Amino acid sequence: MEIAIIAHDGKKETLIEFLQEYRGFFTLPDVHLVATGNTGSLAEKGGFAIEKLLSGPLGGDAQIATRVAEGMTDMVLFFRDPLDKHPHEPDIATLIRLCDVHNVPLGTNQATATLLVESIATISLRDRLVLSSALQSGLRV
Repeated sequence: MEIAIIAHDGKKETLIEFLQEYRGFFTLPDVHLVATGNTGSLAEKGGFAIEKLLSGPLGGDAQIATRVAEGMTDMVLFFRDPLDKHPHEPDIATLIRLCDVHNVPLGTNQATATLLVESIATISLRDRLVLSSALQSGLRV
């Protein structure tokens, strides 16, 4: 199961704390984390295995959007800072739209991310693989 993690500067610390809180889930052998550059670097410092892409403003959000469209990413956790302006807002809007188009779960705040992770963390490896396959094929589960 591929999970993309992204956080605006004002939310990076919150996302890293969230990863630490759910370390047992995010370090499972079937969980593959991808992240935008700066978020990924912070997660690596926290001891997580991460596939790092470009920084968000340099195209990282667009790279994750592409992975969503190609069926590679099963979930996106994007801790957004709604009170700040972001020069790459069009890329962010594209990512959110593609999550909706391709029915990919998207958590844009800690409460939603908690619901997503806790609902998946309680199911078995076999069931997570079935869920991941179903999400990638566009089936409703």
